[in-house]
Amino acid sequence: MDIEVKNINGEKAGSVTLNDNIFDVPMNNSLIHQIIVAYQANKRQGTASTKTRAQVSGGGRKPWIQKHTGRARQGSIRSPQWRHGGVVFGPHPRDYRQKINKRHRREALKCMLSDRIRNGNVICVEQFAGLDGKTKSMVEMLSNLSVTGSCLIVTNGSNSNVYQAGRNVQKVWTCPANLLNANEIINKPTVIIEKEALMTLETMLDSTINRGVNKIANAEKAA
Repeated sequence: MDIEVKNINGEKAGSVTLNDNIFDVPMNNSLIHQIIVAYQANKRQGTASTKTRAQVSGGGRKPWIQKHTGRARQGSIRSPQWRHGGVVFGPHPRDYRQKINKRHRREALKCMLSDRIRNGNVICVEQFAGLDGKTKSMVEMLSNLSVTGSCLIVTNGSNSNVYQAGRNVQKVWTCPANLLNANEIINKPTVIIEKEALMTLETMLDSTINRGVNKIANAEKAA
């Protein structure tokens, strides 16, 4: 698969050939749903907390005698039915994290990238060297590339100039290629990616390369 490469002025600067096994895989909706739910669950802090009747201060004395008052039986003023009483089934601190297998995480990223490329929503830029960290330069680049809605800008490694140029532009997110995941792409209809970042992603997601690296690492450990 070949896609067009542009410069930050919106002019054609060549093309790049992509691996179909990585950038043209069929969509797996059930996998994407599972991965996105896990990513969002892992963002939850899980710090919400309420006190039970045992934890609320006070209430050690029985409010009135059991019988002969004409009122209902009460054992404590900190029972749930009382004002300032404990909470019966309230939230308590918990861990919402879900395990995500590396293979599933990579496959979900392949699906999302392939879907964006098939729909023509991936813009490959030769390099972001022309961005000087000013918001004006980012606005000009987006205008040259005809990008009007929300977008994700993927750089090859950390790039402070790109981050600073885009942080004040509404609905523009930046992310280095090594931290890219399906959750970052799901709500961004347009992906602007650096040419070198595409090559980095291809190396990261190529299963044959990863298997070779693992074999070498295991051989070194055994030696």
